Amino acid sequence: MHIVCSDLEGIFTPEIWINVAEKTGIEALKLTTRDEPDYDVLMKKRLAILENNGLKLKDITDVIETMNPLEGALDFLNWLREITQVIVVSDTYVEFAKPLMAKLGWPTLFCHHLTVGADGTIESYNLRQRDSKYRAVVSLKALNYCVLSIGDSYNDITMLKEAHHGFLFRPPDNVKQEYPQFPVSNSYAELRRQLEPVLRDGRQ
Repeated sequence: MHIVCSDLEGIFTPEIWINVAEKTGIEALKLTTRDEPDYDVLMKKRLAILENNGLKLKDITDVIETMNPLEGALDFLNWLREITQVIVVSDTYVEFAKPLMAKLGWPTLFCHHLTVGADGTIESYNLRQRDSKYRAVVSLKALNYCVLSIGDSYNDITMLKEAHHGFLFRPPDNVKQEYPQFPVSNSYAELRRQLEPVLRDGRQ
């Protein structure tokens, strides 16, 4: 049996932090895992920026409420879920994800959670486990699934490497050039054409 593990932001939805940066005018928040491969470094920078600018959880969730899935994402996800199981594996947080999951028809989501103070300040982030995308693939392989993984950023690479089949979707040039072993697609139609032969094949 096949199962698909896919990243969320950049695959099905816009990047949350980029949208927050655009709404707040804080350019430094545009940095994502497409730019910074060390997730801990990235999150510490983000939390420091939020603290320095007095931004709280509601300031971010207000932006997220205005966001919609990428054009064509819901149709693609619906097609994929009709023919196989899909798990969205993301380095986002439960507190951020709910509005986007509703707009995507509530797919299964593996992610992290935040520690939020009584005044709404984001005090820290709590990883469900380190390298959780990779570990999800390892666990599903142990359950005898043939795992297909879809990602676009540095923090997806260990997941793509561990999967039986890894795919890059609209990656930045730096990721694409550093990991040429993964097929690249720039549209959902192209990604579907790459996935279909694998999903039709009963072998790993």
